[in-house]
Amino acid sequence: MNTTQRPLILVSNDDSYTSKGVRVLIDTLLEYGDVVAICPEFPQSGKSMAITVNEALRITPLPDYHGAKMYKVDGTPVDCIKLAMHTVLPRPADLVCTGINHGSNSAINVLYSGTMGAAMEGCAFGIPSIGFSLTDHSEDADFTPCIPAIKLLVEQVLCHGLPEGICLNVNIPNINGIPKQMRLAVACRGKWNDEYQEYTDPHGRKFYWLTGKYVNEEPDNENTDEWCLDHGFISVVPVELERTSPINPELQWIKSMTEDYRNLL
Repeated sequence: MNTTQRPLILVSNDDSYTSKGVRVLIDTLLEYGDVVAICPEFPQSGKSMAITVNEALRITPLPDYHGAKMYKVDGTPVDCIKLAMHTVLPRPADLVCTGINHGSNSAINVLYSGTMGAAMEGCAFGIPSIGFSLTDHSEDADFTPCIPAIKLLVEQVLCHGLPEGICLNVNIPNINGIPKQMRLAVACRGKWNDEYQEYTDPHGRKFYWLTGKYVNEEPDNENTDEWCLDHGFISVVPVELERTSPINPELQWIKSMTEDYRNLL
């Protein structure tokens, strides 16, 4: 981090620039540096690390928010981070913070989340990055319980940094009052049952609406983020950008096949 000037903190999210969560995040971060917020123009939940390829992108300046520079982008959360790095920021950011997401991004949701997609993109640029989420989908959710955790984690990450290729997925439980406990956790093993409700439009054509439910496959594992949230803990999960799996014994047949490929032709 550049110690001769205030840290430059880049903020984004997937709930759009109008969301309450991102404005609470900005207000919290202004104590720690100069804040630039570049957010999607429209909600982008579930966009993960999607980018816009075959359409033009536009950045629109917005009025400053409590001293923070704000922009909206007619693209995805990752588009916002990329455009910020390449065209908006006056210098490389010292920290990327995304959220506060309206709803949990624990367990397998980290793979779908646009908020975490933006954090992982910041990580890909080599910048310490944190995604924050509250387990409340309400547009007018009370984000007060998030503020102490955000402050503590931002202070520590600005001081210590994060290992290369690792960002943090922070989920705060929606409980009565401020959570008093925080735990370094792992993503819970589970899956969505991907149920879709079937409807019929006025023209007699069927359409489907996602209504799936998350199934926790290890509810008694106290090391998981889902256990933490269920018990009123804040979960902090290190997320690794590198997704290449080590070659384990169950993949040896692939290793043998590739080594013998010429002879198999």
